[in-house]
Amino acid sequence: MPPFPTDAVEHALRAPSVHNTQPWRWRIGEDRVELHSDPDRHLPVTDPDRRDLVLSCGAALHHLTVAMAASGVAAAVERLPDPEDRTHLATVSVGRGPATGAELFPAIGRRRTERRRMSHRPVPEELLTELADRARRAGAVLLPVTGADARARLAESFLRAGRLQRAAPGYPAELRMWTHRLAAARDGVPAAAIARMRAQTEGAPALRRFPGGRLPQGRQRTGHGGPDDAAAYLVVATDGDGVLDRLRAGEATSAVLLAATLAGLATTPLSQATEVPAVRRTLAGRVLRVPEQPQLVLRLGWPATLADPLPATPRRPLRAVLLP
Repeated sequence: MPPFPTDAVEHALRAPSVHNTQPWRWRIGEDRVELHSDPDRHLPVTDPDRRDLVLSCGAALHHLTVAMAASGVAAAVERLPDPEDRTHLATVSVGRGPATGAELFPAIGRRRTERRRMSHRPVPEELLTELADRARRAGAVLLPVTGADARARLAESFLRAGRLQRAAPGYPAELRMWTHRLAAARDGVPAAAIARMRAQTEGAPALRRFPGGRLPQGRQRTGHGGPDDAAAYLVVATDGDGVLDRLRAGEATSAVLLAATLAGLATTPLSQATEVPAVRRTLAGRVLRVPEQPQLVLRLGWPATLADPLPATPRRPLRAVLLP
């Protein structure tokens, strides 16, 4: 069996994760790599059922397979290989079939989480259809939130989740911990990546309130005659709600974000409405009106016309995430 392309793990570290906690650990062998979750990076108040943690690891798993494909190597993925070890989420070895997904590789280094307002230009339906197909092939569904009533209910879901979380003991401290990191920490959300607070666009879900943002909001060119922010909102969902479902949802999220980035879209994963169980039930029953299990909300749109490029958020080096 050919050796495993270990440089692919380096690229997997660029995956998005809740509050940039990077809750993964890797064990690299000669012909395989193990992906483990890192319990020490679990957010017990924000993420009580570890949904965000597993989603984040699923995104890293998909990034890994894309990087392998870019090296011309197919990935053979065994998910949840050890029933006795719930941190062991996947083992990846070199597969025998054709490598797929290499076209997404350039987006790994370009993808950013956009917390500023987006453009007034709507996202074309054909592009949303392509992204939904990407999600389906990765093991999830991508459900659009359309219509004024559904978007208003989605906005209310985020407002309610924010109120409940801010009232939860320990939540403000947990949020501060991951948004006021020292530069040497190489994790968390730096102030340079957080937009200054602004008035909320009417009918749009409120983004999580991160303290101390320094990033200026993007500006539109005047005279367009449309809404200030025409971002699309979509929900990554699965049939079930077990660990495997969440892992696949994370993989689908990565596939959608990378494909959207490649198409020139700005992207924002929004987990707040799925972190609060009561709000998540409302999201399924009153917003989407579907039997599927919501795992994550995605905000996709064209960057604001006069927005400055976003800086890359920090990542820990490979040596810091390796298991013996």
